[in-house]
Amino acid sequence: MEQTYFRKGFGLKKEMKPLIDAEYQSALVERIRARGYRDTFGEITVRLAQEFGFCYGVDRAVDYAYETVHKFPRKKIYLVGEIIHNPYVNQRMTEMGISFIYPQGMGVFDFSFVDEEDVVILPAFGVTLNDFETLQGIGCIMVDTTCGSVLHVWKRVENYARDGFTAVIHGKYTHEESRATASQVNKHQGGKYLMVRDMDEADLLCNYIARRPDHLSTEDFTAHFKRKTSSGFDPEVDLECIGVANQTTMLASESMEIGAKIHEAIAERFGEEHTAGHFKSFGTICSATQERQDAVEQMMVDPPELMLVIGGYNSSNTNHLAHLCRQHTDTFHIQDASCIDLETGAISHKVDLSPGAEEVVDEDWLPNGTFDLGITAGASTPNNKIGEALLRILEIRGIKVELTGDLRPK
Repeated sequence: MEQTYFRKGFGLKKEMKPLIDAEYQSALVERIRARGYRDTFGEITVRLAQEFGFCYGVDRAVDYAYETVHKFPRKKIYLVGEIIHNPYVNQRMTEMGISFIYPQGMGVFDFSFVDEEDVVILPAFGVTLNDFETLQGIGCIMVDTTCGSVLHVWKRVENYARDGFTAVIHGKYTHEESRATASQVNKHQGGKYLMVRDMDEADLLCNYIARRPDHLSTEDFTAHFKRKTSSGFDPEVDLECIGVANQTTMLASESMEIGAKIHEAIAERFGEEHTAGHFKSFGTICSATQERQDAVEQMMVDPPELMLVIGGYNSSNTNHLAHLCRQHTDTFHIQDASCIDLETGAISHKVDLSPGAEEVVDEDWLPNGTFDLGITAGASTPNNKIGEALLRILEIRGIKVELTGDLRPK
C-alpha cells in the first residue's frame, strides 16, 4: 500500500540546503553573530539578541515544504493555512506553486476540492483532530510539519482529557495552534477545554472557581467563554479538576502566573489538600520561545537606546518579544524592511495589534549621534529579513557596509 503520511521529510534536506540558505540567510547577520552578537557601523552599535529568528520547528517546516515541492513536481500541493506567521516565507510558498487553503468562519476549513491524488502540507501549528481525520479520509498525501513542541502540549491535553481533567489553555482562541491543541480533548469521550487569553480572563476564571464576591454568575460566565470552551461546557461541573496548558508562543511568565492563580483559587475554595488530586500543571512553553524571551530580558539589563523587533504582526511570539522590550526602551515592531522608507526615513510599525488596527508612522525615530541599536526577531523571521531591515537603517544614516573579507571576531 502506498504511503500517504509523511512526518520525517523525504531525505532531501542536504539537497535543498543551498537553495534555502540563499533565500533566507544574511551575510550581514552572520557577521554580527560571528563578532559576538555586537558590531559597530559608523555611529551605530548594533546588538543582536543571543537567540533570535528561525527556531528548529520553523526550520523543519520550511525544509519539508521545499522538499515536498521537489518530491512531487507534478502533483497539486496545498497548504492548510500558513506554514508559519511570516509574510515573506508564505509568499515564497506561493511562488513555488503551493496553494493555500484559508479558513472560513470560526477557523473551519473546506477540503471538498482536495482529492486523493493531491498533496496537503500541515503547518507548524498543526491542524485540529477533525481536520486531520477529514484529510485522512480523503486519502491524499499528507506532509506533517507540526512542531515537536506543539505535539508535546497536545500529549498533555490528551492526558488531561483521559484522566477526566478539563484542559485550561492559555492562548488565543482564534489562533490555529490553540484550536488544534484544544481539539485533542476529543480523543477521549467527555473531554473538556476552556481557553483564557490573558490575566484578565484568568481572573474571571479564578474568581468563579473560588466563588469570590465579584465572581460572574454561571450564566454570565458561560456567555463570556462561549466561543472558548468545548461543546456543552458546564462550569459548575467541568472546573472541578483542571490541567493547565498553553499555546507554545505565549508569554512564558504570564502562563506560569496563570497556572499559579488557578492553583490558588482551587485551594481557596476547597483547601490545599484538595489540589493534589484536582490540579495539574506542566511546563509546555516551547524552549525556543523561552530562549528568545530570556535573551531579550538579558539584553534589557542594559537596554539599548532603540530596539527593533522584526516579524509578522500576526506572530504571537514576535508580539510578546515587542511587549517585553517596550517595558524598557523605545521599541519598534516592524513586519520587514519595507516598513522603513528610504526616501523619508520614516518607519511604519505596529503598536496596537488588535484586529483592524493600523500601522503607526514615525518620522523622527532614529536618535541623533552615537547610539546602540538592539535587534531581535520572532521565531518565524528569516535572517535575510533582519539583514535587509538593518541595511535600510544604515543607508538612511549614510553608512556603507562591506561584507567581503574576514567576518570573524575582531
